[in-house]
Amino acid sequence: MPRNTDAIVRKPAVAGMFYDADAARLRQQLSSFFANANTKPTCIGVISPHAGYVYSGRTAAWAIASLKPAKTFIILGPNHNGIGPEFSCFASGSWQTPLGKVDVDEHAAKRLAEQCKFLRADAMGHMMEHSIEVQLPFLQHRFGSFGIVPISVMNAGYGREFFGKCIELGKAIATVSRENVETLENSLGIVASSDFSHYLPKEVADKKDGMAVEKIIGLNVNGFFKTLEDIDASVCGFGPIAVLMSAARQLGLKAKLVNKSTSGDATGDYSSVVAYYAIGFY
Repeated sequence: MPRNTDAIVRKPAVAGMFYDADAARLRQQLSSFFANANTKPTCIGVISPHAGYVYSGRTAAWAIASLKPAKTFIILGPNHNGIGPEFSCFASGSWQTPLGKVDVDEHAAKRLAEQCKFLRADAMGHMMEHSIEVQLPFLQHRFGSFGIVPISVMNAGYGREFFGKCIELGKAIATVSRENVETLENSLGIVASSDFSHYLPKEVADKKDGMAVEKIIGLNVNGFFKTLEDIDASVCGFGPIAVLMSAARQLGLKAKLVNKSTSGDATGDYSSVVAYYAIGFY
């Protein structure tokens, strides 16, 4: 993987918008979220939402609280902006948040690239994208020090080629995860960043998302793609979710629903909601 991210510090793009830019206030908000996340850290991977914290922060805390500690977290997020390669890895450097810097695990990024030839080193695809950034303060507050491998996925519909690439990247992540266990690092966690239904009445969102979540918990990646296409879903991180599902299958994991909510829980308006799910892989 040729590098174009050497020595880059990726500055926050949505601090002050999606979450508080003041470290003390941000810590206070995160503390309140985690105080209500009554779950045990049993999971290797999670699906976690990425909206503004006032809307999705409670469910995101449930997701991150269910994670085991790890030396490195692979964070997969959808590319909402359409900039950069289809599968874009921020391969070196660090990411800045109001809570400090998080370094990229260059060794893990290199090993993933060796296992997955279409994964490209790229910084530009990450610079203005929020889906990975908003996960970091939750991880920092919960775990303190760790490395990251940020991977931005340009969702390309439900076709066989994109499906195959998601499966292949998931297998590569599982391979690198097994290597870490064998070398006693035992320390790769996986976060797939995604919201679910967008701007639907709550009862419609619940029905559609329930069908998708059933396939996720069953680790049925093919069925997941088919269901999303059949119901005209608006799950923005379906590529990252599929990658995590593929890795989970390779690692022999199971999946469970940890928490769910909607934007209506914050606004009181359930006529047009965005849905948030925390799903754990253990």
